[in-house]
Amino acid sequence: MGNIVAIVGRPNVGKSTLFNRLTESRSAIVHETAGVTRDRHYGKSLWNGVEFSVIDTGGYVTNSDDIFEEEIRKQVRLAMDEADNILFLVDASNGITDLDESIAGFLRKAKKPVFLVVNKVDNYERSLEANEFYNLGLGEIYPVSSLTGSGTGDMLDALVKTFSKPTFEEEEELPRFAIIGRPNVGKSSLINALVGEERNIVTPIAGTTRDSVHTRYNKFGHDFYLIDTAGLRRKTKVSENLEFYSVMRSIRSIEYSDVCLLLLDAERGIEAQDMSILNLVIKNRKGVVVLVNKWDLIEKDQMSTVHFEKAIKKRMEPFTDVPIIFTSAITLQRIHKVLETAVEVYKNRIKRIPTHKLNEVMLKAIEELHPPAIKGKFVKIKYVQQLPTHAPTFAFYCNLPQYIKEPYKRYLENRLRENFNFTGVPIQLFFRDK
Repeated sequence: MGNIVAIVGRPNVGKSTLFNRLTESRSAIVHETAGVTRDRHYGKSLWNGVEFSVIDTGGYVTNSDDIFEEEIRKQVRLAMDEADNILFLVDASNGITDLDESIAGFLRKAKKPVFLVVNKVDNYERSLEANEFYNLGLGEIYPVSSLTGSGTGDMLDALVKTFSKPTFEEEEELPRFAIIGRPNVGKSSLINALVGEERNIVTPIAGTTRDSVHTRYNKFGHDFYLIDTAGLRRKTKVSENLEFYSVMRSIRSIEYSDVCLLLLDAERGIEAQDMSILNLVIKNRKGVVVLVNKWDLIEKDQMSTVHFEKAIKKRMEPFTDVPIIFTSAITLQRIHKVLETAVEVYKNRIKRIPTHKLNEVMLKAIEELHPPAIKGKFVKIKYVQQLPTHAPTFAFYCNLPQYIKEPYKRYLENRLRENFNFTGVPIQLFFRDK
């Protein structure tokens, strides 16, 4: 399970450049899911075999001077609450500013590792100037250049050493379902509807994850953990930057789960903030079931669910092979269907397809439609194999992997979905030299 690292600091010190450096290096290993816009402020990083999540808080600050500094302080506080580690970025070319002092004042109170990263150290003179930052009282400094990458290795070595090991490995291997969605969409009522008043079946397990409650759900033939990170800590003022807030809140639930139940508000449909959360799910390669909550409040005609479902899938393209259920946490409409579907998606996510069966089906599909020739060269795919990963990942061995383009990858993914039922689960395809 990943640790969450937040990059904080005043504007223009190079937060996005550092974010890109930490997350882009992975693009060689993990291809973005087709068509999913890269979230500019959240990414995965890999260092010495350790995977972790990186959040650039700078992308969420609204740029108007009067509320500017206040916003930055709020984000630093939220990052201190939600992240496991903090990279505090300062700029060697400017020296210590008042805002740096003010942020450092907060961070000295943080009960978690803070790394003081001095950026733009790209010559000997700057590396001497960087020493001034010891005055901020945050201990060791890490001089780097985000632009060239120098110094980032030492900083990352120190960072991954502080990561906590997850403690829930000793729990039984049961599916973990997380209920996610933006604030006030009805997550808590849904959990209450699922768990019901029979509190005796609820056994919250202490010390599992730092701040999510695992509720063991064991009735009606189901046995799994429900993960709820929603109603746990104090509600901060509503004036918070809501997108940043809901993304920070969702990341942890998503990372600890196998299948995410994404709750939408029937009266609002699927909005940008819901898409941000869905993209986090896809990026983490988790299963997903979309629940349209408060469906009891909608005026309906014969076609309304069909229209609504179409509209949602249009927004979710190209990942549309996703179950959508219309529910109401209040009237308990289709609550059992929610659980059955989540279990089904979980099974799809852990499904292993025998190699002979996979090749039989997929080589036939390739025979029916060959990859288009590029520059007179023909791509020949010889063999397909499912890789031993947590989520469905397939390797296609061929002579010219670099010539396989997006539309053909989508064709292959659609054939896989038609033949083997991966509903609700993002699939990854890799093309390798045979």
